[in-house]
Amino acid sequence: MNTEKTLVAGRKVLVIFNPTAGRRRRRKLAAVRWHLEQAGCQVAVRPTTAPGDAEILAREAASEGWDVVAVAGGDGTINEAVNGLYGRPVPLAVIPLGTANVVAAELCMPGGPEAIAGVIAEAPIQDIHLGEANGRLFVMMAGVGFDAGVVAAMPARLKRALGRGAYVLMFLAGLFKFSRSPYRVTVDGESHGVASAVIANGHFYAGRHTCAPLARLGEPLLYVCLFLRPGPLRALRYGLWLLLGRLERLDDVLILPGRQVTIEGPEGEPVQGDGDIIARVPLKAGLAEKTFSVVAPPGK
Repeated sequence: MNTEKTLVAGRKVLVIFNPTAGRRRRRKLAAVRWHLEQAGCQVAVRPTTAPGDAEILAREAASEGWDVVAVAGGDGTINEAVNGLYGRPVPLAVIPLGTANVVAAELCMPGGPEAIAGVIAEAPIQDIHLGEANGRLFVMMAGVGFDAGVVAAMPARLKRALGRGAYVLMFLAGLFKFSRSPYRVTVDGESHGVASAVIANGHFYAGRHTCAPLARLGEPLLYVCLFLRPGPLRALRYGLWLLLGRLERLDDVLILPGRQVTIEGPEGEPVQGDGDIIARVPLKAGLAEKTFSVVAPPGK
């Protein structure tokens, strides 16, 4: 990421808050707000009430004179806010309150309330690159196949109750649906038949696991992880090697750099982006035309 500028002290910070967070996460947000105010920041909090609200609130904030829009929530809420702020001169900050917090990990955001507030109050603005899938922006990744099926089938109540454990449960429950190779993925003109694919803009996936080791938000390049073989045992193997941090060593996984990606398959199949369903197959993906500004620890 490239440092662009540092805002003046006493930043005006609008916090977009996803209130589905539990009591412990609400306490964390309250602590972050207290530390921000102690640092001389003006802070207001606006809760979301339905899917899509974060995008609307972020778009409105961009015309109201806020110095920073901070998202207190998970990767899906961040994705909405990014789509609302894109092309507007207000940077985004992250208060990690979600299940996986992949964007926060990629931006090297600290975990404690005082440290988070310190970043939002004082860190420089940096430019990152975004991905785009059928016109919808994503920060970290977009995927088709098995991971998109897990996201699409995830009950909201189960996710709130079990957190990351809900993904493990849905992964295991969906193993036997992973039975064929219906997708054709073309990366900068090179075509492959695959069982699943993940288009990575950053290197973390499903928390702090690594899908595409070379991918970085500051680099104008995507990496496409292609899972070549179908079947429940293959899916389980892919998942285990991901957890072990050795996915790229498998001979039936290809990780290709690229800037333009098309995916063909059963029409209407879901595409997950940053942990939510953001598009449907057929898919045309690539890098967004403009960079996007974030407030993050310097040099990250």
